[in-house]
Amino acid sequence: MLLIAFPPKGGFVNLFLKRLAVVSLLLCAVGCAQSNAPTIPPDVIEHIQRQVRARFSLPPDVDVKVGSPSPSEFPNYEQVALTISQHGAKAQTVDFLLSKDGKTLLRLTKIDLTKDLYAETMQKINTDGRPVRGNPDAKVTIVNFDDFECPFCARMHSTLMSQILPQYGDKVKIIYKDFPLSMHPWAEHAANDANCLAKENGTAYWQLADYLHGNQRSIPAQNVQASNSELDRLTLDFGKKNGADMDRLQACIKAQSNAIVKASMEEGDNLGVSATPTVFINGERLEGAMDADEVRAALNRELLAAGVQPPPIPAPPPTPAASNPAPGASAPAPKAAAGSAGTAQAPGGSPQSAAGK
Repeated sequence: MLLIAFPPKGGFVNLFLKRLAVVSLLLCAVGCAQSNAPTIPPDVIEHIQRQVRARFSLPPDVDVKVGSPSPSEFPNYEQVALTISQHGAKAQTVDFLLSKDGKTLLRLTKIDLTKDLYAETMQKINTDGRPVRGNPDAKVTIVNFDDFECPFCARMHSTLMSQILPQYGDKVKIIYKDFPLSMHPWAEHAANDANCLAKENGTAYWQLADYLHGNQRSIPAQNVQASNSELDRLTLDFGKKNGADMDRLQACIKAQSNAIVKASMEEGDNLGVSATPTVFINGERLEGAMDADEVRAALNRELLAAGVQPPPIPAPPPTPAASNPAPGASAPAPKAAAGSAGTAQAPGGSPQSAAGK
């Protein structure tokens, strides 16, 4: 209890002391309320930390702090925030549910069924002005975060262009976004050049993309100046072949603006892209060089969701009948490995091997 004695005289002093008394009482009330805030017993906190360390195999230098409980929407459970931190790394806060008897810790994932997470993902990808292959008005969009120097991207490009697009035709559209990895010395320059072509002519862009994915070894990766010169030459050749404004194209190549590439990579970072290729089919993520059947499974699912009937499943290639060669006959030449991209022709050049690096 707080007791304050007021002097008999001095109106100003009396007024000041009365206000001080009110403030003191309010502070006391707040302090009392805070002291009654729910807490977790120390032994339960220790059990939580021990179980979380064991369950998630946390390294010894990772610190686990247990926050104060708060009401939850689940009866007999309170919400508890655990902060996981490590020296030099960004701390993460994870919400758990703790039973009021302190014997059960739950980690639940709440899913709002009124939202479409795939659609929300697609809204985060800006495809304005990007060259399109397929039907621009198709209900299913394939977005490929791509690196022109990545060998797995070359395989994915071959799958999309030689198997998926011929089968699905006008039911899909394919759009590429830039995600050049720092380990690839000429990938960003190639992306900048390709974006210069994209501003001039979509067909020229795709021709350059086809050539680079099919002929990665023809670009001298060990000499950056030589690789950049070769990329610029190819870009100008494809631009000239397709009627680009050559003065404007040359100025764009010389400027080497990476604004489009940086924006694309920032989008990828926000979507959790960390490697190439990463493909989004109407928002559904595929990572790595998936084979055609895996891509078809995702495509068919999204087509049906959009009310479009998928194309028929292609018949498997016939198995050749085994035959015994005649005595003295030479063995047949070995066939190319499955999934190879064949050959690609550069403007004014000879066919190049399409094997990726």
